[in-house]
Amino acid sequence: MSPSDSVITDYHLHLRGDDLSARAADHFNPENIAAYVEAAERVGVTDLGCAEHMYRFTEALTVWRHPFWDEWAIDDIDQYVEAVQASPIKLGIEGDYVLGAEEQLEAMLGSRPFDYVVGSVHFLGDYSLDTEEYTIWDGTQDPDDIWRRYFETLASAARSGLFDILAHPDLVKVWGRAGRLPSVDPRTMYEPAIEAIAESGIAVEVSTAGLRKGVGEIYPAPVFMEMCVEAGAAFALSSDAHEPAQIGFRYADALEFLADHGVSELAVFEGRRRRTVPIGQLNGVV
Repeated sequence: MSPSDSVITDYHLHLRGDDLSARAADHFNPENIAAYVEAAERVGVTDLGCAEHMYRFTEALTVWRHPFWDEWAIDDIDQYVEAVQASPIKLGIEGDYVLGAEEQLEAMLGSRPFDYVVGSVHFLGDYSLDTEEYTIWDGTQDPDDIWRRYFETLASAARSGLFDILAHPDLVKVWGRAGRLPSVDPRTMYEPAIEAIAESGIAVEVSTAGLRKGVGEIYPAPVFMEMCVEAGAAFALSSDAHEPAQIGFRYADALEFLADHGVSELAVFEGRRRRTVPIGQLNGVV
């Protein structure tokens, strides 16, 4: 599934389910990939790629040790790579940015023939932003400080040069008011990340996954998106699907969001080389 004159991308999907008792072979196989491809064709996604979580692979434990990763790192990365390379979809990976582990990340992320690497921030120190386990939202930390640290860490991720796409760039808002919002205008929090995006040239992900979360909003927020556009950012479009039915999730809303911000092209990747292609049309409303 390669882009031509116009494109609708979905580069951020996960083949692997959350059942830790399941085998990788139950997910990294032609039948499962075909289900995603068929779902993409139905809605009009023309360029599809998988970015499996780095922490699902045993190799990730060379980067960072945390109880969450120790539990989830059970797959062989080469089994994943071989399955995707034998399929019509592009090969990516979602790499968690771990402050201070840049060399280890570079060794892992640069060791396989990825078409693109998606960078994300899910943890601040040992605390998780978007899981109930190890949550940072336990009431012991100031939300303003969490937001500030998140965007400073996101800026470091952008500047690291390790990633091609900055995933769900304001993930810190994931729980909405339930997870606590900052007491100040978030623009002041965004600034470090915006500066890093402008300096690094990293593509920014527009993700409909936030519409499935407590926040009920696309990543990034409209104001953050405006600042990204002003900074000259390129944009990637994704759903962060965890099952075929989520491919292209609420893309009609995403295309309207992009158009409202004057964005008419999407970033496409192959062999970690980026170009921009005009945005195509959906087959139907999703």
